[in-house]
Amino acid sequence: MKKLTLLSFIFSLFLLISPEKKLAAENLQVTIDSLKDGAVLQLENKTYQGNIVINKSLTLIGSKHTVIKGDGTGNVISIKAPHVKLSHLTVIHGGMDRNSPEEYAAIKIYTNNNIVEHINIRDSFHGIYLSQAHNNKIRFNHIKGMDKGEIAAQGNGIHVYYANDNLLEKNTIEGTRDGMFFDYANNNRSYKNNISQTRYGLHYMYSDKNIFKKNTFTMNTGGAAIMNSNHLKLEDNQFIVNYGNQSFGLLLLQANDNYISNNTFYMNQRGMYIDQATRNEFRHNKIVQNQIGIELWVSSNEQTFTLNQITENTIPAVTLGGNGENNSWSKNGKGNDWGSTFPITDLNQDSIGDFPITYRSSLYQLIEDQELSYLFLKSPALKIYEKMNAALTNEAIMFKDTHPIAASKGSHTNAILLVAGILLAAILIKGRHLLCITFGRNGRKI
Repeated sequence: MKKLTLLSFIFSLFLLISPEKKLAAENLQVTIDSLKDGAVLQLENKTYQGNIVINKSLTLIGSKHTVIKGDGTGNVISIKAPHVKLSHLTVIHGGMDRNSPEEYAAIKIYTNNNIVEHINIRDSFHGIYLSQAHNNKIRFNHIKGMDKGEIAAQGNGIHVYYANDNLLEKNTIEGTRDGMFFDYANNNRSYKNNISQTRYGLHYMYSDKNIFKKNTFTMNTGGAAIMNSNHLKLEDNQFIVNYGNQSFGLLLLQANDNYISNNTFYMNQRGMYIDQATRNEFRHNKIVQNQIGIELWVSSNEQTFTLNQITENTIPAVTLGGNGENNSWSKNGKGNDWGSTFPITDLNQDSIGDFPITYRSSLYQLIEDQELSYLFLKSPALKIYEKMNAALTNEAIMFKDTHPIAASKGSHTNAILLVAGILLAAILIKGRHLLCITFGRNGRKI
């Protein structure tokens, strides 16, 4: 009897010493509601039932096998207090209802100054959703969607809605609708994120003064779509193997006063697609081995291209819809490097060509009139088409670079090595079948 009483006392004492951990094992929401502001809750290696609402400033720390599983009807975790920190969790099974008045997410944040890091997210409509939430840090997270076959049925990896001054850093996103979607979101910073197998890796709508730097986009339908957004900085990003019907590395649509510098556009259907855009500057970019390097519609004015390497593309640049004289292919006496496609004469050895480069083509007519022409740009028949039109008609000027610069040597070696590494990883992880579908058995699109 005395031993039983002693055991009961010890067990009761244990509950008093560590109530948070014990209650968390039974009901995570009850535990959260019972904690004080600033409390730290260490979760076990087990599955906890969502959906949970965090309405006070807390830190939730998981372990390797900590899972929070939603009931499939709403947000798995809703953060409705500032200064919340979530880390080292797996969050799954959020609501997928597209017709609900609210768009659901694995983690939905409504407040400011929160940190969400080292989270694995699966089986949810949106991954992480910031709704009018400012000054948050979203970093080191891995968000996986249902892949391209289910793009229309799911949301975005990270969705930023009327949310400003947030840091999005070193996240990996794959298989979602859009990787990152910004809607009326200003002054956000996105660094070193990796996005693949999405519709658009990056999608900006009505979002100004954002910085996007050192991110990588591979095997998306579109790398980055910048629409109705101004004063952005896109620097040191990689847009690689974004391929498919009407695909692109970077799209600028009604986007003005943006600065695009030191980016790599490699093996995309179109490196850049520019329409109804004004006063954008493109500097020190590598636009290499795309089917079309730059597709520029004459609805765009005052674009400036300087010190870019635009080489080894099937078509270096094409102007569609009329005469593109309102755009400039050089600045301060420095144009672009067109590689061996347009060899230059440089008698005074100042690395600036002695004569302008003028590129004429009739392919613009085919591209404007036939949407499927993109699929045949590497066909030998197109060279015959060009020669026939050159003899029979006056070809239009696609661009005129008045100060072309001397070809650089080995300047896209790093991009090639990066692509080789990505393709090797794809072979090891996804298998040869994916690559054959994408590029054909002999490296060609089929």
